[in-house]
Amino acid sequence: MSKICEICGKKPMVGNYVSHAHNVNKRRFNPNIQRVRARHQGQVKKIMACTRCIRSGKIEKVPRGIQNN
Repeated sequence: MSKICEICGKKPMVGNYVSHAHNVNKRRFNPNIQRVRARHQGQVKKIMACTRCIRSGKIEKVPRGIQNN
């Protein structure tokens, strides 16, 4: 499963773990991606969206009983 938001394109970033002794190791910052049933490009389908897009209202969530209209 890809970790990319279909709305804003947010994807994992890389950085470093830095210990107290300043030992540096690579790490990965993953976005909080959720599978949401939403209206996207005029159709109702399940999309992968980050929580920031869901919270800000960039997507229109659709209840389960509603089909494409």
